[in-house]
Amino acid sequence: MEIGLTPRRTPGATVSQMTNGWRLYIPAGARRTYCLAQLDDYTNPSTGSRQARFVSYGQALSRSRFRHAPPWTLRLRARLSGADLPGTWGFGLWNDPSGLSLGFGGKPGRLPALPQTAWFMHASPPNWLSFRDGPLPGSNRKLPANGFFAATFRSPRIPSLLFAPGLLALPLFELRPISRLLRRLASRVIRQDAAGINVDVTQWHEYSMQWLSEGCMFTVDGSEILCTPNSPRPPLGLVLWIDNQFAAWTPEGRLGYGTLENPAAWLEIEKLNIQRE
Repeated sequence: MEIGLTPRRTPGATVSQMTNGWRLYIPAGARRTYCLAQLDDYTNPSTGSRQARFVSYGQALSRSRFRHAPPWTLRLRARLSGADLPGTWGFGLWNDPSGLSLGFGGKPGRLPALPQTAWFMHASPPNWLSFRDGPLPGSNRKLPANGFFAATFRSPRIPSLLFAPGLLALPLFELRPISRLLRRLASRVIRQDAAGINVDVTQWHEYSMQWLSEGCMFTVDGSEILCTPNSPRPPLGLVLWIDNQFAAWTPEGRLGYGTLENPAAWLEIEKLNIQRE
């Protein structure tokens, strides 16, 4: 399948093509300075920047025009410049749910949506990306909230316009009892599954993800990491990225987001292959 990817990067970051892939590089950054290097296929390329904070930024497609639906398979090789890098990095599919980018990130004004994802992701502390606190029903398995993991989110389709009034209620998240209640409600509405991955990410590894209507399967170096019936709703967009941001909604009801001080870092990806069956 032909892959058309558009780079997005903050000043000082680079997205460089290698012989068999790409290197996504972000420079060292101070706290509250957003650093991003990204490739995706849901941004139409354009010359120049639409916002001063970004380079190589195009017009984002509406979610209804994202390209991918099951059955769909992703394969690639990847390695990182260092383990436990501050912020997040990864590759896979999502619906770009935080369309307002939590106030940083320079995205266009797309309204938020409930998450639909299937991806490999690393999220350093203080990220907290799980809504479920206890084990999954009928299992002793708890879901990782940060670290390196394979994960899926499946949510009901709710029109984005319905989220607009909810934006006015964001100050209520400062009230811990209300925030905890909303988090419990989110855990009942948003289905998720995930499994931690324990590999040396500074070495090359082969990653694959199969997305079917009835579930998803993730492997690393041919070994199964996660096989789940939890399948996100299409259509979704492909994204590969490294940045220094965090987002957290903790079991105690604390809501936080922002950027972290980070060293210079890179993510290298090669032999990217997508198959539609």
